[in-house]
Amino acid sequence: MTQHTTALFAPARLPGLELPNRLVMAPLTRNRAEADGTPTPLMATYYAQRASAGLIIAEAATPNAVGQTYPNITAVHSPAHVAGWRQVTDAVRGAGGRMFLQLQHGGRVGHPATSGLTPVAPSPVPLPETIFTPEGHRPAVVPREMTAEDIRATLADFAKAARNAIDAGFEGVEVHSANGHLLHQFLAANTNLRTDGYGGSIAARIRFTAEVTEAVAARIGAGRVGLRISPGNTVNGIAEGETQELYPALAERLGGLGLAYLHLGYADPETPVFRRVRAAWPGVIVANPVLREISTEGVHRASEALLAAGADLIALGRPFLANPDLVTRLRLGAPLNEMRDRYFMYVGGATGYTDYPALGAQPADASSDSIVALDGGRVA
Repeated sequence: MTQHTTALFAPARLPGLELPNRLVMAPLTRNRAEADGTPTPLMATYYAQRASAGLIIAEAATPNAVGQTYPNITAVHSPAHVAGWRQVTDAVRGAGGRMFLQLQHGGRVGHPATSGLTPVAPSPVPLPETIFTPEGHRPAVVPREMTAEDIRATLADFAKAARNAIDAGFEGVEVHSANGHLLHQFLAANTNLRTDGYGGSIAARIRFTAEVTEAVAARIGAGRVGLRISPGNTVNGIAEGETQELYPALAERLGGLGLAYLHLGYADPETPVFRRVRAAWPGVIVANPVLREISTEGVHRASEALLAAGADLIALGRPFLANPDLVTRLRLGAPLNEMRDRYFMYVGGATGYTDYPALGAQPADASSDSIVALDGGRVA
């Protein structure tokens, strides 16, 4: 093994928060919550195992019932949700870690069989594929176009969810405007057909994301708020149009707010949009690399390229999922565990979740209980 001394392991800081290293655990949905969205003790174990990350961004939690995407995802709009998350944050803090919570509204990425409600979206344009529900894969439904009152209510729901997250012990929240969910649907030309002040021009299409972020910042303080974007991402049937102009405009609108960070998913330092967003954003950039090789050296190469291009923190998803001691492995140059994709989503239980071994430990036997194949195109 070759020990690494890269800047990945140097301390960093966000407003009011010291980070021991620049490695961030990215948010990925794991479907281990109760049916009503309440986090479980198993989730507390999972996150505490990964507390050596400089920062953990917990998986997407819905700010209201209609925003639910898939079965057994987390939520943060009831006292039970807050209490469940408090068990998680207490466990992580006890292990020396720090956490933000990602707030995600699915928009058209939802189904009445899951939430009991008709999904809402900027326009009545359905998801062009099936969606996983408690009854298996079902055809997507046509979402209800959001009214002006729906928009005002959703802004309030995000702000209240952010306050709930702070009450649950999180250091801050990340507003999710990526991966084809509600805020991204407002940004994209093919899902936003509105002719009011929230559709058409670039300024109008970025308005909803900006207003959600501003409402959350007003409620809990801008220094406790991050924003996630994924320029050019086509997941969940998204076709943005004008990507090169859209995201610099959003960065410029929010750049003076004093947010904790801007998080770029699928970040590629060679692309013009990465360079333009970096130039437009005055604060911390968290970059989630496209990993062509999930190995110790592959992670180092991708991370160091992003740091050299101006990223401040590096967010990793799958490497953290399979390696609870990822920071130690990367520092020592140790090999990474392989991820067992079949246990990623829709399965529940500890297998493929809390049973990945740390260095020197023996892996637990894999269980065959409740096996459902990975639904990779719908990872949040």
